[in-house]
Amino acid sequence: MELTKLKLSDRQLYALIEAVKLGEEIKPSQSAKRKAFSRHRIEGWENSKLTGIFYSLQRRLGLIDEIIKELVGVSPLILDPWLRATLRVAIEVAVFRDPSEKTRRRLKGLAGFLSKRTHPYVGYYYHDLLPRILEYMPVIDTEEKRLKWDYLFPEWFVVKMRELVGNEAEDLLKALNETLPTSIRVNLLKSSVEEVEGYLRKKNVRFERSGRVGTLIRLLDPFNLEWLFNKGFAIAQEEAAAVASLVLNPKPGETVVDLAAAPGGKTAHMAELMNNGGKIYAFDVDMARIKRMNEILKRTGVRIAETIRADGRRAPEILGEGIADKVLLDAPCTSDGTIAKNPELRWRLREKNIPKVVSLQKELLESAWKLLKPGGRLLYSTCSMFSEENEGVVGWFLKGHGDARLVPLSGPYDEGFLPGTMRAWPHRHKTIGFFYALVERKGH
Repeated sequence: MELTKLKLSDRQLYALIEAVKLGEEIKPSQSAKRKAFSRHRIEGWENSKLTGIFYSLQRRLGLIDEIIKELVGVSPLILDPWLRATLRVAIEVAVFRDPSEKTRRRLKGLAGFLSKRTHPYVGYYYHDLLPRILEYMPVIDTEEKRLKWDYLFPEWFVVKMRELVGNEAEDLLKALNETLPTSIRVNLLKSSVEEVEGYLRKKNVRFERSGRVGTLIRLLDPFNLEWLFNKGFAIAQEEAAAVASLVLNPKPGETVVDLAAAPGGKTAHMAELMNNGGKIYAFDVDMARIKRMNEILKRTGVRIAETIRADGRRAPEILGEGIADKVLLDAPCTSDGTIAKNPELRWRLREKNIPKVVSLQKELLESAWKLLKPGGRLLYSTCSMFSEENEGVVGWFLKGHGDARLVPLSGPYDEGFLPGTMRAWPHRHKTIGFFYALVERKGH
């Protein structure tokens, strides 16, 4: 069967260019798309078709910008914004799709569009560059480049994933491109799993219960969960994130510190495991995130958590040393394990930023340790897959603390690269990437 050539009108191309340009100024990008499409009266089937192209371009953005840099010799970020947006659309259409002859002619006509929007010289520049775009063929001469083009990841990221999981790298990259179903954790302070499942059945929503976290449900159909969230009966949470609180296992009556707590999902889960008995100090630096956390804690009926707006590194001076039975440090990280939930993150990641993140993680870990009583336990976790942020940080910490003992974790996921630690992998476990290390302070 012959595939239909992509046909686009001038108006549709203008709408796409404007949406891409606005996407740099307005977040989220869907708001930019809606505004541009409305201005160009893109409706009905047109809307569906152009929305697909727009989001495809967003997923490929880093790769498209690499092509621009290859063709023009400079970073696209220093080009005129209208030229940058037009080149991005032209490459999406000409390189990644199969444009009809009429669409190819319309791409040439964008030189006049650019001349009117900016300056005739910009139009001339685009006109001279377009033949090279229309003829562009990538050189895919290594396995890393093939994976980059097939799965749309920066090449350095592909290299790191191959270093981590070897022959499984392609399965991992594929899993990061798949949409995860929405996951909710039932809040036992206000409801039960049976009640929430009964509600979903009444609404004819298909779901499955997690085999690893008994209170976690995955929705297999689109559904507005606002009622369940507003009532505090459930909270949005990925399985791997819910496992963190179960691993730390705080008990009723204990004192717990959550060092990077917002938006509050793990804080609320720990309060539930403690049956609202004891005390949780929940730290975060961001006021907007703390506001959201307070709303979540109120809705879920948490009475034992005190939110504190401060850097977690200051927690020992604020609370005092040796006051906590348990400490959760779900550390700030590159968040690369969440790419399936945040696809645009792939092009924002920078390898050069990893050492800065690691430095912060180490400082927070030192503060967390000061908070612990002898015999207390600290969970260090991240939603990163990079070993520098995980086994690297924990190995460094254990070398510097003779009174620290790694408590071996044997499930529900796989052992990490440091024996006793644990990792959730997107391709093996169908959840976000996550790391866990449980450390006990010796002595009593």
